[in-house]
Amino acid sequence: MNANQHLEERKEASTASLALVVGILIGTALAFVLATAPFSALLGPSQAAVPAMFHGLAAFLYLFVGTIGLYLAWRLWTGRIRAFADLQLLATVSATLSLLAIVFGNWLYIYYRAKDPASPRSWFLANVPMVHRIFFEFKEFIALFTLPLTVAAAFILWYYGAQVLDRKWMRYTVAVLLALACFYLVVAFGLGAAVTKLKPA
Repeated sequence: MNANQHLEERKEASTASLALVVGILIGTALAFVLATAPFSALLGPSQAAVPAMFHGLAAFLYLFVGTIGLYLAWRLWTGRIRAFADLQLLATVSATLSLLAIVFGNWLYIYYRAKDPASPRSWFLANVPMVHRIFFEFKEFIALFTLPLTVAAAFILWYYGAQVLDRKWMRYTVAVLLALACFYLVVAFGLGAAVTKLKPA
């Protein structure tokens, strides 16, 4: 079977594979969230409860969408994409959720970086400075990479449309962009959850 025959598979829907991936992701993500940030602590008396909730929700949803996008990006890389329209949509939704997570994250940083000695930043610098200076600073900036990567992928997918399927370098470019975005997302999500468990804002 040659590459052109593989590309013809895009006309069919890979519903079963996608459903399996979604099921595994939901189960894994729920277990991860319960282990790092119990639901009872998602909304507390803190002034940062609202931005923390929206930031966490956007990041949580982006984790699902970004990982499914990674699966479809792999299918695109191998030339066996069946759900090209879904990939276009997922890249757009990923960019949107990345933007929302960043916006709410910046709102949350107001409370994180407050001059109050009880703020997370002050507490970390006084007790475990390496958490702030390495893990949080790294997490804060690495998460920003997800936005330009997903915007670039979505732009290519929508602007060039089906031409992406016929040009190997375009397929590879989009797949790499989405893979890198997913990598940065997972690293930032994991570090953010760990920091939140240590000292919520």
